[in-house]
Amino acid sequence: MNKMITAKEGFVMKGVSCVLLEYGKYSAVISPEYGSSVWRMRDEEAGIEVFRYSDKCSAAQIDKAREIWGLPTLYLPNRFDGGLLKTSDGDYHLPVNEVKLGNHLHGWVHKRAHKIEKVAAEENKAVLVTSFTHGAEDPMYQYFPIDFKITYTFELSDNGLTHKVKLEDLSDKKLPVSICTHTCINAPITDGGRQKSLRLSVPIVERCVLDKRCLPTEKLLPLGTKDMRYKNGTMRPVLHQISNDMYTACDNELDGKPFYGVVITDKDTGKRLCNEVSKEYKFWNMWNDRGGNGYFCPEPMTAMINCANLKLSDDVTGYKELAKGESFECWQRFFTI
Repeated sequence: MNKMITAKEGFVMKGVSCVLLEYGKYSAVISPEYGSSVWRMRDEEAGIEVFRYSDKCSAAQIDKAREIWGLPTLYLPNRFDGGLLKTSDGDYHLPVNEVKLGNHLHGWVHKRAHKIEKVAAEENKAVLVTSFTHGAEDPMYQYFPIDFKITYTFELSDNGLTHKVKLEDLSDKKLPVSICTHTCINAPITDGGRQKSLRLSVPIVERCVLDKRCLPTEKLLPLGTKDMRYKNGTMRPVLHQISNDMYTACDNELDGKPFYGVVITDKDTGKRLCNEVSKEYKFWNMWNDRGGNGYFCPEPMTAMINCANLKLSDDVTGYKELAKGESFECWQRFFTI
């Protein structure tokens, strides 16, 4: 039986031109105009809504808070103390856009329109490639005068949705590397399901202690009783507040085999949503917007919050820099069982 494979540019969702990918039981809608965010992903056979989505939410509402819908990718994610970002060859002062805590939050790449480089229905997958190039014409260049290109490759296949990121330094200056997806998982994941039946399994080693401004104190602690609920898969990720629980990552287990990623289970049905990530993602940060808004965020991060400014070694923080012509790549995958 031949599987339906679709890669369609110009698919309109909420009045915005998007790209529709379909392969077998999976469908995904990606918005290059809105920072290449995945606006929706479904498993039609199992009735699973992967990312936070609502028919009632308009594009204008998403635009006001792009970080809390779908799967947005963040470059220079999370918080930098006072907006300061120190590299080995310069200090950069980003605008403080989290005024209450005095931090720069989440960068700007997800707020830019991206270029479509490829849309294709291939033999075994549907593919979209997008990119954003940061240069002197961008309003943020006055704060961050480093030319770079970031490319996203989305592949939908029997293996689910694979999301690849490639970051390239186009300048003569060192380019800081910190990448994250603000992964907004729908709650419930199953059509007609119950939020209280969800359980989240996250492979973690140590807790990264944060201060009142949600910045690392540089202390790493052994896992406590609450932390172990993530590790043993008994954590209910909604209906109570989770606010920036950050941990170092390790291997998980999926059906008796090593698995580097998180698993979300609907206890009522036994259906599972899995998010595998590459080893470049060294941290997990959990957040759920006070727990009552129908979603939660297990966020894979390549580096610690405020990474460039910490005294800890780069081996601990995950912080990296690129020289001109160098690139950094990472990937993740979403699939259902």
